[in-house]
Amino acid sequence: MLGSSARLLRLLSLLSARPSWTCAELAERMEVTDRTVRRDVARLRDLGYSVDSGAGPWGGYRLRAGSRVPPLILDDEEALAVAVGLREAALSDALGGDQAALSALLKLRQVLPRRIADRLGDLDDAFVRLPGTAGADGPRIRPGLLLELAVACRQGERARLSYTDGEGRSTVREVDPYRLVHTGRRWYFVARDVTRGQWRTFRADRVDRLRPTGHPADLTDAPDPALLVSRNTANGPYPLSATIRLPLPLDQALRLVPPTVGTHRPDGEDATLIDIGGPDPDGLARYLLGLGTPLRVLTPDAVRQALARRALELAEENAG
Repeated sequence: MLGSSARLLRLLSLLSARPSWTCAELAERMEVTDRTVRRDVARLRDLGYSVDSGAGPWGGYRLRAGSRVPPLILDDEEALAVAVGLREAALSDALGGDQAALSALLKLRQVLPRRIADRLGDLDDAFVRLPGTAGADGPRIRPGLLLELAVACRQGERARLSYTDGEGRSTVREVDPYRLVHTGRRWYFVARDVTRGQWRTFRADRVDRLRPTGHPADLTDAPDPALLVSRNTANGPYPLSATIRLPLPLDQALRLVPPTVGTHRPDGEDATLIDIGGPDPDGLARYLLGLGTPLRVLTPDAVRQALARRALELAEENAG
């Protein structure tokens, strides 16, 4: 026979599992009498849970949102998901201010079981966030994959990666896992391709499977993971690259030109150099003009001339 506290938790879990239960169904599941069920429902109401009930022998109990926040019952995966969500909200300012999210995260972490806290620690140590990015909907990743990748990064063990590239080609390669990087839109898995001897970035949503090999990873000369992802996503697919100078400090330049668009480096305290990729000089000029801020194109001449030409055309159209 369950104790009264354990019985209340069991009843709450049952009420949360489906829209409605009859008293007889709950009594059978909990192996108690109908009278005990009614008494325990009354106790839940005293604790702040809003439990509706229907009259008659076929009437049911239904849990609905209450007027105040009662204690929650979360399984391991739910607790981990809530903790990760609170951390993301605090880092991205998604709630309009990080204090509430940080306070809630602190309270939750103080009561997390050790097994969940350790898994959250795996995520904390393996995740990297590119500065200047904000949360956005990205490609869906199968449940549990991010945790698998994060644990692989923490364990320092070589793994066999099954991956599908942007053209739909499936490959299997041995990699040395290093870090996970979040750009605000996508997750990237940073690892060393053992066969090619190169540090690579892999989109997490294209990872099919990751299996440990039992051999230690070689993390010699590991790169800055955020910088590697920024370079690969900003300039990788474009045939043309330009370098511009913004008269803005690095933090402001990152907000104006996201790190997924360009690779940034400070030029003193009040200016930033950015390498930006584009399809052609005119396309880059249109993008730069749309920034709406003073800037100088350092290279190449073709982009500088295209920007000057477009700016002159815009000035002539508005001269009258």
